[in-house]
This record gives sequence, C-alpha cells and structure tokens, in this order.
Amino acid sequence: MTQSFDAAMAAFAPALPLAVGLSGGADSTALLLACARRWPGQVRAIHVHHGLQAAADGFERHCVELCARLAVPLAVQRIDARPQPGQSPEDAARQGRYAALEAALQTIPAMAGTASVALAQHADDQVETLLLALSRGAGVAGLASMPARWERAGLPWHRPLLRVPALAVRDWLQAQGQAWVEDPTNADPHYTRNRIRAQILPVLEAAFPAFRDTFARSADNAAQASALLDEVAQADLALVGVPPQLAALQALGRARQANVLRHWLRSAHHTTPSAAQLAELLGQVQACTTRGHRIRIKVGSGFVVRSGTGLDWYNPQVLVPGG
Repeated sequence: MTQSFDAAMAAFAPALPLAVGLSGGADSTALLLACARRWPGQVRAIHVHHGLQAAADGFERHCVELCARLAVPLAVQRIDARPQPGQSPEDAARQGRYAALEAALQTIPAMAGTASVALAQHADDQVETLLLALSRGAGVAGLASMPARWERAGLPWHRPLLRVPALAVRDWLQAQGQAWVEDPTNADPHYTRNRIRAQILPVLEAAFPAFRDTFARSADNAAQASALLDEVAQADLALVGVPPQLAALQALGRARQANVLRHWLRSAHHTTPSAAQLAELLGQVQACTTRGHRIRIKVGSGFVVRSGTGLDWYNPQVLVPGG
C-alpha cells in the first residue's frame, strides 16, 4: 500500500551511520532533511556531478548549502556520464552514478564507517521503471523493478520512499519550507521516462486511482518469481557444470536451459543475452549432436562458443577464455 512520507520515514530503520544519495532534487532533498533531523550527527551525503548540463553546478551549490545548514558532511563526486556507442543516456548516467557513490564510500574519509546507504526513488519512479521494463519486453527480473533493500559494495542499500507518491514527497517538503532544484531535463520529451511521467501517469491516475499499489504488487510478484528462477538456475548450474556441458544441458527442458544459460552468462561473465541471441543459442545446443558441430554466437561484448564437450564464453578484446 502507498504510504505517507512521515509513515515511510517512521518505518525506516537503517544501520547508522547512514549515507544519503543527494541529487538536489525534491526527493533526495526531502530524504536527507528527514534523516538529518531524525539522526543528527549520524548522516552524511554524497552528490554526483554528472557534468552533462550547465545546471549541474547549481545542483551542487544547492547540495553544499543544504548540507552546511544541516551540519551534514558532503562528498561531491564528478563523473563523465556521456554514453558509450549503443548505450542510452539514462543507462550511462545510472551506471556512472552508482560507480561514483561506491567510490565515495570507499575513498573519501568523511564517508568512512558508513553502515548503510539510502536513495530517494519513490512510488512514481517504481511505476515508471515497471512501464519501461514492459515497453522493452523484459522478463520477470526486469519487471521486478527496483528493490526496497539490496546489498551492494558490502553494504545494505535502501529505498525508504518506494511506496510514497511523488506528490506526497513534494507536499511534505513544501510544508517544511525547504526549497529544491528542478532538473531541466525532466521536462525533455526526448527521454522515455519523461514521456511516461507526463503522458501516461495522468491517464493511469484518472482510470485506475490505485495503480501505484497494484503495480507495486505486480513488481513484488515478479521479484518473487525472479528469486525462484535464480534458485532453480543455481541448482541447475551445479548439474550442468561451469562452463556448462552440452549433454547435461540437453537433458533439461528448453525453459530450464534458457534459465541456466542466462544465469551462467550473468554470474560468470557479467553479460546478458538478448532474446534473439538466447533463442539462437538454445537452437544450437539442441542441434549439437556431433563432435564436429561448431557454436559461435555473439552475446554482449563476446561470444559463446563450443569448447570440447561444453560451452565457453570469451571476449576477443581481452582474449581470455574461461568458465
């Protein structure tokens, strides 16, 4: 069920000291303000300067001034978030942001001893993430959207506002008399997430007022299904071996083959096949009944190949094959 801002914060019980990701926008400003009031002296902030727009310097100034007033230590990380060829701007910014947050936690003295991290995504962000996953034909792992709690860089990370509507966050912040900065790119219809926010969420609000709750339940159900598939994949990987052996793979049904191959590629080689790549790989596994049958399929930045009686993956840029 959706929550009020106060209810969500009352239920939030992180390990302290707590680091808060602070962009300067309404959501992270509200989260930092509430946390600093509740745990004075136990909160610190990390701001990531993406360097992509002139307004970024204004975001940093807001964060510096806010943290000075709240007596919260602030670390500023500057990154180059320009996308690589074939990478979306949103994905480049997201990956750069997480890398910068981790780097700050590990290298900046003011962040030493941090016991947990909080980010300020809210219920509307969760809906947008789910709709983006649906638009891309994602499986259950993608439809699970964003977890409220997870482990990263050896620490627990939290999203305490994940059941709080965006409007409730801003209403709370306005009631405190606290200003924030608006990212001008949030109004740019070039970005899919912005089109969802401006065009689809108002329609959902009118047609299905409880959509945040029902979408959250769907995401929770997908997360449970994804966890179950991971358990099955781990058990099957123990059967087929690392790297997977063809005869053992062929003894599994097609759905379990697909599941264990995705898991192997993701866990051992940090790459994920597209639906077309995985379908081609499954077809080759099924057809591989003779010693002379070769397999070489592009997956991510490398190739899945046949190696003796099994499969292997290698990246020709580094030329280091292995299971």
